[in-house]
Amino acid sequence: MRPPKRARRLELPHRVACGRPTTYDDESGEPLALLSGAGKKRLMQLEARAPEAGRIEIVETERPEPGSGELRVAVERCGICGSDLHFFTGHQPVPPHCPGHEISGTVDAVGTGVRSVKEGDRVAIEPLVRCGACRYCRAGDYHLCPSLQIHGLMIPGGMATSLVVPDYAAHLLPGQVPSEVGALIEPLAVTVHALRLAGVGSDTPVLVLGAGSVGLLAVTAARHLEAPFVAVTGRHPHQRELAAALGADQVLEPDDVFSVAEPPRAVIETVGGKAQTVSDAVNVIDRGGTVAVVGVFDTTPEFSPLFMLVKEVRLVGSMIYNAPGGRSDFEIALDIARERSTDLRSLITHTLPLEQAQHAFETAADKSTGAVKVLIDPTG
Repeated sequence: MRPPKRARRLELPHRVACGRPTTYDDESGEPLALLSGAGKKRLMQLEARAPEAGRIEIVETERPEPGSGELRVAVERCGICGSDLHFFTGHQPVPPHCPGHEISGTVDAVGTGVRSVKEGDRVAIEPLVRCGACRYCRAGDYHLCPSLQIHGLMIPGGMATSLVVPDYAAHLLPGQVPSEVGALIEPLAVTVHALRLAGVGSDTPVLVLGAGSVGLLAVTAARHLEAPFVAVTGRHPHQRELAAALGADQVLEPDDVFSVAEPPRAVIETVGGKAQTVSDAVNVIDRGGTVAVVGVFDTTPEFSPLFMLVKEVRLVGSMIYNAPGGRSDFEIALDIARERSTDLRSLITHTLPLEQAQHAFETAADKSTGAVKVLIDPTG
């Protein structure tokens, strides 16, 4: 009998949460902590944390194991969302766990009772954890569940080597959709939801305010929903160029919003912050139209209630996505990705490894870098 292999130690070039060097098992190559209990190995992983605004650290934590009805996903890509930038820039509280809710990857472990997917399946994650029993969940409005928790906000997210999610959160990726596009399914579903709330169809001219990643995804989704006219405002030249390439009929600078060629019946507001875009939307929209607000505002926006009343404008908040009878917003987003994967891929301007998460956030926050969608790759 040959003697047992001894584990080797390797110092990581970044902060280690447990305060000691990482140990690797020579046989499996898996990172593990010191043996505990009756010689049981505890496998470890890396994940991002935000201890304060403007700072992202990489820490080492115990790898999660799926329980009944759960599965573990080896994360391949995770996008940085505008809401992530809100906490990074100090406009929202930092999450108490690993951030990241725009997630794609491969199932690498399943708990008991999981039938919808199997190990090796490529998936996009719908990061909403709900009770499934309240009246909102039963109606398909699970995004309004009083017990709602969101991966990357209230519970651990996808800027990590892996994460555990409920089985209903995993959606199979079509074979022709790469992992980087899979990470766009979640924000794409956000725009599908907003467009549905605004009643967009083949007879609805659309104006999208803002040409960040969500605004550009809204242009793509509006085209899929057969809107006859799609205009978009963009502050930065690289955003306007992408909007035109994605098929926008008219691309405007924000100050030129009232030069839109057709009165929009639907306006999708994606800017938020301190912008006056709600006022612009109410003023520019056609009579009887609908404004769907997607952007997260730092201050209370001002607008004219008189204009809203006289034109009988509907102003609706658009809260992520749901399944309002029939197919879910997430499923429609998967359809769009299947048909327009190349278009969606053009939005990805930067991909950085997990160890460079700080630089990835700084890049996403600085539009002078040409950033539109920045992805983190934990597979390196």
